[in-house]
Amino acid sequence: MLLPYLQEGRTEAGCDEAGRGCLAGPVFAAAVILPPDFRSEELNDSKQLSEKQRDKLRIVIENEALSWAVGVVSAPEIDKLNILRASITAMHRAIEQLTIRPEHLLIDGNKFVKYTDIQHTTVVKGDGKYLSIAAASVLAKTHRDEYMQQLSLQYPEYKWNINKGYPTQEHRDAIRKYGVTPEHRKSFVLLPPAQLSLEF
Repeated sequence: MLLPYLQEGRTEAGCDEAGRGCLAGPVFAAAVILPPDFRSEELNDSKQLSEKQRDKLRIVIENEALSWAVGVVSAPEIDKLNILRASITAMHRAIEQLTIRPEHLLIDGNKFVKYTDIQHTTVVKGDGKYLSIAAASVLAKTHRDEYMQQLSLQYPEYKWNINKGYPTQEHRDAIRKYGVTPEHRKSFVLLPPAQLSLEF
């Protein structure tokens, strides 16, 4: 059972990101403030859930959260910032859209840059420990997957509707055959060095 809060009686927002390891597409992050009495037997780290479970939980979270928001950093921005800074920037963008100002932030992972004057706690594997981080994990993942589904209509050769931009063999074969798109992260190793003969 995931924990409902780090400190009882405090307004806490859980934050998590999705898409750090992808070769294409933006990185998404979500910030979620759940009501103190929110409970869910199903909610867990989004990576431990099926797509059907995530989609179902997304509706519950978006309906029952006191406030939630999603932040996005594009592939060109990722190339300028680096993926760690881009992930943190996406979290900041999510937090600034919250309609309720949290008193504390629970951040999945071990690295974060302070957002304004709000205190924060980083939690390694936090999406498997705290409900609010798990909820943020689900929203970041489902919103990003939805975006990649839409993007795959524009670039069907890369099968982003299936691989969501992750470095699958099929995705890399498509890069080898069709080259790169504006949605690819040029700062990433898109193909193993011996196979990389693309012009950016």
